Amino acid sequence: MRLHALFCALAALFALSVSPAQAADPVRLGAVLSVTGPASFLGEPEKNTIQMEVDKINAAGGVLGRPLEVVILDDETGVNKAVLATDRLLKKERVSAILGPTTSGNSLAVMGKAAAAKVPLISCSAAEKITKPVNPYIFKVAPSDRLAVARILAHAKKQGYKKLAILTVSDGFGQAGREVLKELVPADGFELVADEVFGPKDTDMTAQLTKIQGASPDAIICWGTNPGPAVVAKNRVQLGIKTPLYMSHGVASKKFIELAGEAAEGILLPAGKITVAEKLPDADPEKAQLVAYAKAYEEKYHAPVSTFGGHGYDSLHLAVKAIEAAGSDKPQAIRDALEKTKDFPGIGGIFTYSPTDHAGLGPDAFIMLRIEKGDWVIVGN
Repeated sequence: MRLHALFCALAALFALSVSPAQAADPVRLGAVLSVTGPASFLGEPEKNTIQMEVDKINAAGGVLGRPLEVVILDDETGVNKAVLATDRLLKKERVSAILGPTTSGNSLAVMGKAAAAKVPLISCSAAEKITKPVNPYIFKVAPSDRLAVARILAHAKKQGYKKLAILTVSDGFGQAGREVLKELVPADGFELVADEVFGPKDTDMTAQLTKIQGASPDAIICWGTNPGPAVVAKNRVQLGIKTPLYMSHGVASKKFIELAGEAAEGILLPAGKITVAEKLPDADPEKAQLVAYAKAYEEKYHAPVSTFGGHGYDSLHLAVKAIEAAGSDKPQAIRDALEKTKDFPGIGGIFTYSPTDHAGLGPDAFIMLRIEKGDWVIVGN
């Protein structure tokens, strides 16, 4: 009897020592990220950020008094593996929402599955097609290509440029950007004098750049993600081309500068504010949050923060905010609450969703940067 009484006392003590968040069933989310493969420079910081923020949320008591769990699957930057990972999250893991995928091509390939299952998906990629037209269950956090193109063209117009050439990669991100460029370049009063394309695995773009040079543009816009744009930057220098070069937000990380080396000097691109958080004016209302996130990330992972880790932060925190607002982790409740999100301060900007806008960000999500001496410099827009 004494042993029984002792066991009961210990069990009661253990029960008291377990917090409600630890004792309850977890809130389960899923994530499909390109942790390895060509887009790992995007997916790895997304994964790191999500894990860091989940730990922070759980240390503060979890979500709805329950622990938060995110099942992260690596699609290795492959469409087929992204599809398989999404199937697993929906059918086996039974998650309440999906974060990612990392790349536009993978997002476009899997979002129909999430929508068919009526599980909200918050993509970390930029292609306008992800949320246009609006699908009730599909949202995204990466700023749309249209906003990035508009920022580049506004800068080009101020420089007095008239003739533009574009060089785009033939994957989902590049071709989505190409469509917007082909629409907005002439609509904004520029002449499109060259339209060249390269493959995501191409290692030499001198042929395309030679054709572009022959068209005598005032500036070149390259649209892609690493490593292709770094090859373009190097080939441009090797060919002695002095024409100003713009890159897309798809290379807004120090990895691009590392890959391009000295050839990155002078290149211009639109990027999220997190890229230069410490350099923002103190009066910027977003600076404090951005600096805090950057500091926490760099201390934990001993690596520079990037725009892409911010996509992981935003997708997770938007999902958590929706769960808390709904008071439920049911997929439909999360979807409904996401669509009502207003003025949510994220790393990528201030998010406001609506039934007609699942992209959530405006033009102020981007600032223009120039690469000088291996670092970012904020330039006038």
